[in-house]
Amino acid sequence: MARETSPRCKKCRREGKKLLLKGERCYSVKCAMIKRAYAPGQHGQSKKRMSSSEYGTQLREKQRVKRSYGILERQFRKYFELASRTKGNTVSFLSTMLEQRLDNVVYRLGFGTSRSQARQLVNHNHFKVNGKKVNIPSYQVKEGDVISIKSEKSKYFQDLRNSIRNYQAPSWLALDYKKMEGKVLSLPTEKETFGEFDFNQVVEFYSK
Repeated sequence: MARETSPRCKKCRREGKKLLLKGERCYSVKCAMIKRAYAPGQHGQSKKRMSSSEYGTQLREKQRVKRSYGILERQFRKYFELASRTKGNTVSFLSTMLEQRLDNVVYRLGFGTSRSQARQLVNHNHFKVNGKKVNIPSYQVKEGDVISIKSEKSKYFQDLRNSIRNYQAPSWLALDYKKMEGKVLSLPTEKETFGEFDFNQVVEFYSK
């Protein structure tokens, strides 16, 4: 499946919010949202952003979530359809499935500075789940799963051990920086997405 390859900083500028797609750069003065906090394009500075209509608000939030997790529209809609068919709270199921993605868990554990970097690390066979190599970013982790580094000899992971020494993983994950592994303590809930996204808006958008 082809992946969206447009420049990541343009995605943030399009949404008018930081999507944290470039890791540490997003927290520095080099961040595009600091240098050019307006929509991309020739008329970006003069063009008004989409009005705050109900549809516009829902569309923008849907795009923001989709781009933050690095998912294409077709795959994102499939997540929604699966969540909507599951008995219970659609909003909760949708947010949980996105958080359960292996690339997201690698990011949440601090092994990647952004979801895009975490996805690349997973694609390049750097991780194991319960001792077995998994290189599928969309792989859904389960409660009790242990995510470990395939090879700690890589300079990247050797340097990483020191940098994540004081990193605080979310409450549903346990990080052992000495072993360079993490464990899924429980399935994440909507409240544990750090207030980053409003999944209610996403569900309302697709429910129309």
